[in-house]
Amino acid sequence: MLLLAFDTATPAVTVALHDGTQVLAAHTELDARRHGELLSPGIRAVLAEAGRDRRELTDIAVGVGPGPFTGLRVGLVTARALGDALGIPVHGVCTLDILAAAVRHDGPFAVATDARRREVYWARYAAPGQRLTDPAVDWPHVVAPEVAGLPVAGEGAVKYPDAFAEAVEPVYPDAADLAELAARQLAAGAALLEPLPLYLRRPDAVEPGARKPVSQPALR
Repeated sequence: MLLLAFDTATPAVTVALHDGTQVLAAHTELDARRHGELLSPGIRAVLAEAGRDRRELTDIAVGVGPGPFTGLRVGLVTARALGDALGIPVHGVCTLDILAAAVRHDGPFAVATDARRREVYWARYAAPGQRLTDPAVDWPHVVAPEVAGLPVAGEGAVKYPDAFAEAVEPVYPDAADLAELAARQLAAGAALLEPLPLYLRRPDAVEPGARKPVSQPALR
């Protein structure tokens, strides 16, 4: 196995390479506005660091969100295009699950990422790999009672401390954790998600509606 993993559902543009046993290389940059510019160089960087060629890849794992439309789309389009060009399978993983996989806490916890519009994407977990609720989007003050008393990972916990009193690491997903998670599940024969975006709400940009006809002034 040679698995390429990446996620662009948050400000972290993160990429990793896994050989089925261990992570060979990882690269992460934080920039909420340059996902399209940073992802391809990140892929080239991990391949170069590991001394491998993209034609050796056997699988791709990509974060499917939830996340803002633009950044999430960059990762999914790249994954599907690369998978199609190389003729290899593309697997999806919930971005909240990637963060949860890196939480070091004995007991239940939650994950909350920034959804913009003063909202968060969130879910509760019994433990890493054991999600209790479906991913959802809501205002922090609405989520707060649902996660009361629980440590909360993710950027949402850092951005809204009044709602989430106990913020814990990690703040952003790391593709090394994604690669480990996907490689372990593939080795066990577990089914991963389809590489389809988990938006949870409509994108900010919408197609303009039809123009209203302009009536001509009556001639006198």
